[in-house]
Amino acid sequence: MLSISVRPERLSYEYIKETMEFTVNLPSSDMTRAVDYCGVRPGRKFDKIKEMNFTMVEGTNVDVPYINECPISIECKVKSIIPLGTHDLFIAEVVGSYVDKDLMDEKGKIHLEEADLITYYHGEYFKMDTEALGKFGYSVAKKPIHKKEVKAKLDDTKVKEVKQSSILKKNSKKKSVKNNKNNKNKGKKNFITTKNTKKLKNKVK
Repeated sequence: MLSISVRPERLSYEYIKETMEFTVNLPSSDMTRAVDYCGVRPGRKFDKIKEMNFTMVEGTNVDVPYINECPISIECKVKSIIPLGTHDLFIAEVVGSYVDKDLMDEKGKIHLEEADLITYYHGEYFKMDTEALGKFGYSVAKKPIHKKEVKAKLDDTKVKEVKQSSILKKNSKKKSVKNNKNNKNKGKKNFITTKNTKKLKNKVK
């Protein structure tokens, strides 16, 4: 299903109300000027299709045409109309669609990120962001453990074990050295650290 809202005074409103069918044509960025022109020029005074050199193609499942220059076109049949003040909401069933061959891979997946589509917001036109933010269901999906991750965890464990063993060896050496010093210098309260040793060496120099 798909819905659009149209002002009753628009010419497109009359056409949709009469045929109960319409097509949605998604333009690319190189069509921005044509899109803006069609948005500001009234259809009762200007032949916008002719002036913008659009190629109109007959629909397959509807009796209204679609714009061939648009990378994606959708055929719709109106199921209900809801008056909403300044606009009427047309709720329609999608009965067909057309996509440029260049946007589909061998598996039939449509790559919208390559369509260079535009969007309109607050009086300005923008290119649609093409970065994928996530796949459906990723928020609740369990993260799969890959072989590389398992290997990395094992390697990390080995490194920790090696570090721990080396630390134990160093500590045992320190204890033996400390015990020897304590035996030789009984009665001394302060243990000389590395920093203090350097200070003493500097004083001697």
